[in-house]
Amino acid sequence: MSSMKTALPMSLLALAIFVGGADARELRPDVINAASLTDIETAKPSTADPDPAIVRLQVLLDRAGSSPGVIDGLPGENVDKAVAGFEAMNKLPVDGRPDPDLVSRLEDNAPIVETYVVSPEDVADLVDSIPEDYGEKAKMQSLGYTSVAEKLSERFHMDLDLLKALNPGSQFAAGDTVWVVSPGPPREGRVKRIEADKKTGQVLAYGEDGYLLAVYPATIGSKDNPSPSGKHKVKGVARMPVYRYDPKRNFKQGNNNKVLTIPEGPNGPVGTVWIDLTEPTYGIHGTPEPKLIDKVGSHGCVRLTNWDAEELAGMVKPGVLVDFVNRSPAAPK
Repeated sequence: MSSMKTALPMSLLALAIFVGGADARELRPDVINAASLTDIETAKPSTADPDPAIVRLQVLLDRAGSSPGVIDGLPGENVDKAVAGFEAMNKLPVDGRPDPDLVSRLEDNAPIVETYVVSPEDVADLVDSIPEDYGEKAKMQSLGYTSVAEKLSERFHMDLDLLKALNPGSQFAAGDTVWVVSPGPPREGRVKRIEADKKTGQVLAYGEDGYLLAVYPATIGSKDNPSPSGKHKVKGVARMPVYRYDPKRNFKQGNNNKVLTIPEGPNGPVGTVWIDLTEPTYGIHGTPEPKLIDKVGSHGCVRLTNWDAEELAGMVKPGVLVDFVNRSPAAPK
């Protein structure tokens, strides 16, 4: 199929986007809204504080359907891959660089950062903490958010630290007005085929016309627990899934030797949604740790941020093809 040629080359993973060091501007809502993408260059990675231009770039990419994962204002591989994904979606030369043509296509007039009033619903249904041990998780009623800030950070696709940096001193109490980024509504459409690229750490969703509809950073298995190979299909979608832990079929966690039922919730092992595959025990799902997407391995499944998994789940139906590939750097564009 011709859409296979839009696979993103591994050379992009060597690129890093940053805004230069000492001249980086203060992280304030008005500065982010006024930031220019022309300040962004491709060069040596910077691990400095969040930069307004990177925040702007991440939000615009998210709105355009090429997810950067967690919006944190920091450069990194997931940002580079999102730039490359946007280029592939728009049939631009795929080099992962935010050049003037890409910038002109990305930019819009909508504010990047807006105010939000914390509602009574936002402060409800929280839990005190989430234990690491699966046996302790199984004893809980739900695995909900542990704070209003965590709940809002996921709703607006933000890193928790970025949310707090934009709202210093805020208690996130009901009635408080806080600053959040505005990633836009979920992508809409009908996905015909999904490609899970193990080499680049990406999920590419193709529409019925064969073109890229959405691109997501992903954790796809690990060395000890590799993901499947070849072609499979979507079997169904479960939202707020209960997780069945079986150490004999899956993996062993801690000292847990028995089958356990882990309750639902965004902080559950598979997050807020499970896209079941015809390959038994495997799926595409969310995560309780969105900032770790494509940073640490999974137990063989395809892991996305909760919001990306939810968006993808809204565009698939049973029978959608899921192709696990492992493209080399020389794969054709």
